[in-house]
Amino acid sequence: MKSQTKYGLLVGAGFLVGSVGLKALTSQAARRVYVQGIAKGLQAKSCYEGIVEQARAQASDIIAEARYANEPASGVSDVAPDTPDEETVACEESEEAQSSALATAKK
Repeated sequence: MKSQTKYGLLVGAGFLVGSVGLKALTSQAARRVYVQGIAKGLQAKSCYEGIVEQARAQASDIIAEARYANEPASGVSDVAPDTPDEETVACEESEEAQSSALATAKK
């Protein structure tokens, strides 16, 4: 068999298989299978979301207990008082400069 004939038959067979496959994928039976598969996937997702939420709640409880256990008995905490750090102050100053420049530009 010549190679051109061989490749022509392969292209024709590929076209035929593709057409049949497309028809099979768009049939009503295939659609029902897709819907059922997606429904099961959504059920699994909701189940795992519940499990993850429970694990997250338990982890936050453990963290809260650990923080409480680390607090000194005298009531004084190791955490510094709420004072703005240098980066926050610099950011606020640049925002004020931008707003004043914008107000001056509008006049």
